[in-house]
Amino acid sequence: MLPRERLEQLAKRFGQIDDMLCNPSADIDLNKLYKERAQIEPLVQAFDKYKGLEKRIAEDEAALGDPELRELAEMELPELQAERKSLEASMRVLLLPKDPNDSKNTILEIRQGEGGEEAALFAADLFRMYGRYAETRGWKIEILSMSDAAAGGIKEVIASVIGKDVYGELRFEGGVHRVQRVPATEAQGRIHTSTATVAVLPEAEDVDVQIDEKDLEISIAASGGPGGQGVNTTNSAVQIQHKPTGIIVKCQDERSQLKNKAKALKVLRARLLDIEREKAEKAESAARKSMVSTGERSQKIRTYNYPQNRVSDHRIKLTINKLDRIIEGDIGEIITALRTHRQAELLHEAGLGEAPKMGSDADA
Repeated sequence: MLPRERLEQLAKRFGQIDDMLCNPSADIDLNKLYKERAQIEPLVQAFDKYKGLEKRIAEDEAALGDPELRELAEMELPELQAERKSLEASMRVLLLPKDPNDSKNTILEIRQGEGGEEAALFAADLFRMYGRYAETRGWKIEILSMSDAAAGGIKEVIASVIGKDVYGELRFEGGVHRVQRVPATEAQGRIHTSTATVAVLPEAEDVDVQIDEKDLEISIAASGGPGGQGVNTTNSAVQIQHKPTGIIVKCQDERSQLKNKAKALKVLRARLLDIEREKAEKAESAARKSMVSTGERSQKIRTYNYPQNRVSDHRIKLTINKLDRIIEGDIGEIITALRTHRQAELLHEAGLGEAPKMGSDADA
């Protein structure tokens, strides 16, 4: 059942906000009101539509006793009832509390794992996969730091992903990704298994994380690696160590020390915010072990099996037989499945729905 009293309260609040916006006073924060209105408007509109459906259904049910209207009511009722059921499901999702991080930009970190050169190549494949998905979503990717490996692979890449609801879509990509395929250098055609790790962090703003300059140890060095003569001869690489946590961030992609420092601080803030977020989640729900929401970086979350053209997400037991399209950026189906599963978990915890159903994992 829908929480009717809560929905009525939200509808009443929506009317109050409209009244205050039409007759603003000096002590009203208009920006805050507009933001609150935008947050509850979809739910209030859905509730209005729901009440209209209820009225029509009640009229049709009453018409079943009228010989002249019975046939028309019998035809219309199933369609109205199905629409009401669909609207109820949408409203339950809208009732879930919003994660303020979902709308934020994201720091995406990809590192080669076990498997040597093949792991570095797989890390590069994953970065390209997310890059192409970002293009389809109209997002912008800015590389903050990259360490290349031999044969076109990547040891590590840290990038900022900028756009609408980036963290909300990518948040469940964090973890260990495993690939099973025959490397180009394998003469006997044997399948090798390699891994890469992915971290997805909401980008922190100054107000989210306060950093004391006394806690930072900043060092400047000559940039290394590929990038041309200008990079190699300029003392522009910036390394920042956050002494209380031991976190070290280095950025060297820009020729300017100031730009590299700004990028390094952006990554540092995101990592510190992630630490605080994980602490808060553990404190709020120490007993709950969500398969999707944990995001353990030691956890194997997905396998990319090239010989079988198969991708398996082990958290929700999802198997898709189109790896060739997924590795080229067509990951929308996986992201939607993960978000839907998480919504089902939250609805179940809130008493608004059943426990999420699991599929079969072809490669557990």
